[in-house]
Amino acid sequence: MPPVPAEPGPPPGMPDPGRPVGHGRPAAHGRPSAEDRSAAHGRPATGGPSELAEGQAGASGRLSGPLFRDERPEPAPPGVTETVVLRAISDDATPAPGHGTPPHPGAPVRPAPPANHLAAGQPQFSPSSHPGQETPVAAQPAPQPQPRKQRGGRNLQAAIGVGVGLGAVIVASLFVVKALFLVVVMAAVAVGVWELTSRLSERKQIKAPLVPLVVGGLAMVATGYWAGVQWAAASLALTGLAVMVWRMAEPPEDYLRDITAGVFTAFYVPFLATFVAMMLAADDGPQRIVLFLIVTICSDTGAYAVGYKFGKTKLAPTISPGKTREGLAGGIALSMLAGALLMQLIIDDGSWWQGLILGGCAAVTATLGDLGESMIKRDLGIKDMGTLLPGHGGIMDRLDSLLPTAPVVWLLLAAFVGS
Repeated sequence: MPPVPAEPGPPPGMPDPGRPVGHGRPAAHGRPSAEDRSAAHGRPATGGPSELAEGQAGASGRLSGPLFRDERPEPAPPGVTETVVLRAISDDATPAPGHGTPPHPGAPVRPAPPANHLAAGQPQFSPSSHPGQETPVAAQPAPQPQPRKQRGGRNLQAAIGVGVGLGAVIVASLFVVKALFLVVVMAAVAVGVWELTSRLSERKQIKAPLVPLVVGGLAMVATGYWAGVQWAAASLALTGLAVMVWRMAEPPEDYLRDITAGVFTAFYVPFLATFVAMMLAADDGPQRIVLFLIVTICSDTGAYAVGYKFGKTKLAPTISPGKTREGLAGGIALSMLAGALLMQLIIDDGSWWQGLILGGCAAVTATLGDLGESMIKRDLGIKDMGTLLPGHGGIMDRLDSLLPTAPVVWLLLAAFVGS
């Protein structure tokens, strides 16, 4: 853009026609004074150094105007307050010179460095509600990575340790003195009955009588081992009657609800566990127990491994969202394989095809038992039945798949090789 010439004034030595003669100071050396030029611009003359310098600049013919950066701002008239409004600083505010804005027109623009590249110890600033101000922000520490949780919220190390310990107790009691395993079954039944009745009382205010259930449960296991299934069924019936009589000592409100829960508990925990005791009573009882435990464990293990790797289709999403149909197929396959091998190797007069049938049926009933336990816990609004076994929950959380599988394995073994 071509330079703009300064505003022309009156000829040298001639007075300003718009001002009376004798007003102000005379021009020096034929040049208009600062007062004259101030009057021309409509502001009073101050007579300060800036005005003298400006007059000298105008006398020398130097170009001035708003297009030149070296032009000094005009001072405000006396008694007038100037207000400067600065734009609030935001993320898209123009950065300072050297960080994205050229210092003068035509200079190259350098991009501002990202915020995370600030030098160590350099304070950060955040926008403030007051225009033109910046609020320092304390440096935030880098977020620490969260510890990775175990699948299902379980403590894997504790679960493995408890599982190994339980396996050692079972093996020692089975192959040292067979009756010791019967004691282990009775202890598991007593604790399982206590866990179930306690959760029913806590979550649903259902008061199933504990004493007749524990005594009747132990009687079922003992009679099933020593006398057979008929005596075990009779013990179940007597336990139900004892629950009804025991509950009569309480007020009649919710009587039917409490005895119904008591009869269910007697059937679900001690009566189903009685079939384990009846398998133990056979001549090859320890081998049958090993077969029963391994096919059930293989069902759970195969379902977990295959479902974790390949599971896509939910089996029962409203009951157990983690179970998949692919996992069920994997559990059935592994249980059938284990059943075929063990039936051929450790069971007298057993055949591999019998083991295939036994393993497949055991896998199905183990899955149904797990789903049934999940239904009970969802109805009660709990995750585990207890906290006795670290990494596993309670006793009932380990018996959920074993209890429904016990009568199926006992029945198939009795049909294939006798009782």
